[in-house]
Amino acid sequence: MSSIGKLYLETVLHNFEGMKLLGEKSITQVKEEQINFSENEDSNSIAIIVKHLNGNMKSRWENFLASDGESTGRDRDQEFEGKIDTKEELLSVWNEGWAFVFDAIRDLNESDLNKTITIRSQSLSVLQAIQRQISHYSYHIGQIVYISKQLSDSWNSLSIPRGQSKEFNKQMMNRNKN
Repeated sequence: MSSIGKLYLETVLHNFEGMKLLGEKSITQVKEEQINFSENEDSNSIAIIVKHLNGNMKSRWENFLASDGESTGRDRDQEFEGKIDTKEELLSVWNEGWAFVFDAIRDLNESDLNKTITIRSQSLSVLQAIQRQISHYSYHIGQIVYISKQLSDSWNSLSIPRGQSKEFNKQMMNRNKN
């Protein structure tokens, strides 16, 4: 694999791992009884978003190079119904979806990046399809973070807490000097 193709796939894997961790750190900050909360009937709960991500991840990545990314067995509308009863079940559904993503990305090589796949009868390069999923998952994980932050009694920042940027930058400069 050339260095650019390898670097791209390593970066994609790293970004997906970061997204997964961001979602998990958010989910851990809400109470179990809050995972099904939605502001109104047009809003999604954390549980619904996780169900949707799982369905999308399975559909898009299970046979990534071989079949249409909108699998015939997927019932997308069902992903937005019902609930998940426990955080344990929620995290199981979460991890199941991510396993499809990570397995597919790890199986790719540089020559695959130029291949064409199909999602909902639309032809895309593998690179375009990956970027499409990065955007889609970032959107939904941002929703999970936002909902979790609103519901949490004592939010622990997932990045640099307010008012601590200078101290953080100072620590990073000191760390990089060593």
